Amino acid sequence: MARAQDGDSAAYLRLLEETTPYLRSLASRWYRDQRDIEDAVQDVFLTVHAIRHTYDPARPFGPWLVAIARRRFVDRLRRNTRQRAHEAPLTAEHETFAESEANIEESADRIGLDRLIERLPPKQQQAVSLLKLKEMSLKEAAKVSGMSIVSLKVATHRALKGLRRMLTDGKDA
Repeated sequence: MARAQDGDSAAYLRLLEETTPYLRSLASRWYRDQRDIEDAVQDVFLTVHAIRHTYDPARPFGPWLVAIARRRFVDRLRRNTRQRAHEAPLTAEHETFAESEANIEESADRIGLDRLIERLPPKQQQAVSLLKLKEMSLKEAAKVSGMSIVSLKVATHRALKGLRRMLTDGKDA
């Protein structure tokens, strides 16, 4: 590692080649999937490359490398756990085969929503229709409506606020 720090690229390449099997073995204790093991080893190598200037040649290389590897492995596990916590499993939804009562309820809800939207000012109606019901992007909706993106955002915000107010007022009455 000391020679690699001094710019000896052959020594650096040899260091990477010699430590790869050890890091794979270490990573296999943390991960089961071969792709995760390879990704984890690459994370370690990227970190080693980025902070190689911090290595002190007067100290042993092994513990320095293992400390970096363990930190990367833990970081990777945390990141994967966070990602999985925010992901929902995909389930097949068969709307075509839903009970007819469910479809009637949905259409009744839609009719009620349409009536509430009709009570909004025209620009707010258009913003909600394009952005929320037709699920257009802001850019697409701006092009279709002739409104600026900022105006669309404001109109949508006000429309949703108005719809929320109408819904809560309707429940209280």
